[in-house]
Amino acid sequence: MTNIGRRRLLQTTGAAALVPLIPAGVATTPPAVFGPVRQIDAGVLNVGYIEMGPVRGTPVILMHGFPYDIHSFEEVAPLLAARGYRVIVPYFRGHGSTTFRSASTPRNADQAAFALDILALMDKLGIKRAVLAGYDWGSRTGDIIAALWPERVKALVSVTGYLITNLAVNLNPLLPAAENAWWYQYYFATERGVKGLTANRAAIGQFIWKFNSPTWDFDQALYDRTAAAFGNDDYVAIVIGNYRWRLSLAPSEPEYAAIESRLQNAPTIGVPTITIDGKFDPFTPAGDGSSYRAHFTGKYQHRTFDVGHNVPQEAPREFARAVMDADRL
Repeated sequence: MTNIGRRRLLQTTGAAALVPLIPAGVATTPPAVFGPVRQIDAGVLNVGYIEMGPVRGTPVILMHGFPYDIHSFEEVAPLLAARGYRVIVPYFRGHGSTTFRSASTPRNADQAAFALDILALMDKLGIKRAVLAGYDWGSRTGDIIAALWPERVKALVSVTGYLITNLAVNLNPLLPAAENAWWYQYYFATERGVKGLTANRAAIGQFIWKFNSPTWDFDQALYDRTAAAFGNDDYVAIVIGNYRWRLSLAPSEPEYAAIESRLQNAPTIGVPTITIDGKFDPFTPAGDGSSYRAHFTGKYQHRTFDVGHNVPQEAPREFARAVMDADRL
């Protein structure tokens, strides 16, 4: 076991964490190659994704954030697969091997687009209902599906709680420290930022990783596995488009108007949910989840782990346990 693996094992705390997550003899260190990556046409995309575990197992869809990719789940996915789950880990649009099926398809980046991508993937894979789990962009996507299509969600794990973007609220300023954490959002609002992300996508991602996870001692090889996903031809367009849309600097697409009209009313989420905060995540709100608790009206638990922003990769055992516990709520 690597030093990182030992450290993660020793980090486990609480009674639930003492229950073995996987059978004896099953490897818990990251695989040399996380894959193979499969491809499937779903909606407007040809989606690249990892699938692990029995095909008849309870489906779990694990969703990454920015600037991250499927490797955030390279330890979580085997843990869940070993417990009988059918684990699906897709690249979001603009990342890795996920591409648009047509060159003429608009590279939309509204929050609704990502939710529709996941629903289309579920339909194509014959998944009627799944446990959704994610962080960052992945949390937002899971929250949207759970709020508007609860019949498709067996349970939800959402890092940083309720992340559905309210465009009107998002126009209000934050306190200086919080604004500072969002430096790249404002950088991407400029043409200089577009050029910077185009030329320095790997360096920008690594800088954000270090800021977002100040206690995580990741190595260069681990980061490089993820940074390869940023070479996608549509990466810059999707990232820039998403952050400009959030600031109302890019228009909402008419095709999502009906969905967005519902999302802007902050719909509650009634599916069984576990929310997670990273103690050292600069984006974690104060109050141990109290600021977003009212948005979750079903069976609910909240947990805080001693990690930063990339919770599944920094605390894979704890994250996998949360997924299984949410499934049992």
